[in-house]
Amino acid sequence: MKKWLGIGLIFVLTALAGCGVPTPNSSKDANQANPPSAAPAPASNKEITVAANGGKIEKAIRDVIAPKFREETGIKVNFLSALSGEILSKVELQKNAPQLDVAVYVPLDVQRAVEKDLVETLDEATVPNMKLLDSRFVAVDNKGVPAFGLVIAPAYNTKTFEQNGIAPITSWNDLIRAEYKGKTAYSDIANDWSFTTLYNLAFANGGSLDNMEPGLEKAKELARYSDTFYKNSTQMMPAMQQGAADVTVMGSYAIADLAESGVPLKMVIPKEGAPLQAFNATVVKNAPHKAEAIQFLNYLISEESQKLISESGFYPVLQGMEIPEKFQASIGIKGTDKVYRPDVKKLSEIRAAWMDRWTKEVTPELGKSVKK
Repeated sequence: MKKWLGIGLIFVLTALAGCGVPTPNSSKDANQANPPSAAPAPASNKEITVAANGGKIEKAIRDVIAPKFREETGIKVNFLSALSGEILSKVELQKNAPQLDVAVYVPLDVQRAVEKDLVETLDEATVPNMKLLDSRFVAVDNKGVPAFGLVIAPAYNTKTFEQNGIAPITSWNDLIRAEYKGKTAYSDIANDWSFTTLYNLAFANGGSLDNMEPGLEKAKELARYSDTFYKNSTQMMPAMQQGAADVTVMGSYAIADLAESGVPLKMVIPKEGAPLQAFNATVVKNAPHKAEAIQFLNYLISEESQKLISESGFYPVLQGMEIPEKFQASIGIKGTDKVYRPDVKKLSEIRAAWMDRWTKEVTPELGKSVKK
């Protein structure tokens, strides 16, 4: 009997060693022969689906953030590329059976998502890195986290301006000048960049969010000096690169991209100010993988992730963190520059009406002064 027990014990110990469980006194010897290295991420079959804008945001998440997140957590990130408004429509359609875990929106769409009850509430207990956030980038408190910081502002081709003796842009009203008529790249009102131009023209001319009429009148002048309104950045950016336009209003990340490509483009924070904001990441209400989605958001606003994101030309959204030196000349914001957190709730309320007014009253004015 003792013989069979001895044989059985040898068999068990051998099996355990083959499964990676150390036998008595074996782990010490193994550690001496092979010094310990960084522990790999735990094996996991968990995954989440993230929906966000394509282009620079997609590249940052898919190629940089997602692999590092999976390495640390074992959670795979599937990416769906779509515009913010399209993502909101998809989330709303799937409200009773969500398929997305994380939705990334522009600020006004975050507000709309909140109003439609499509967003989970977050706090520092579940997302501890929220305590590191710069509050100026937050769209709606506790309803997501800012992740990709930007400012929407005018920019101009410094080489063309210098060669032609054109004074630098200092005001939103300087977007309307005969010197560069027909050489502008402004977006259609459906784009946030153009709606931002509209309400800032209102501010620059004595208006407010309760009185946008001054902005609309100035927008008509803007249209008269423009050949067209572009649909999106994929049309606007080539116009700036190829010299078809010298003046634009864009998100700072797009301006940085153009400057990096060699276009002598400089962003301006007008004396009236410009809105500082961010693409905000939210956890979809009743997301199929809620816990993992919350974990991803916390990682997205970690110091490590924000440093990586800022290398793409987005402002880091954490307190005290600066954009890389290589972007300071093109999109750097000085302490004296006037930037502000936009009132997304009010803007969300008034946007549809003013988009309709723009379409009916501003768009028909396109090119009227260019032809003179």
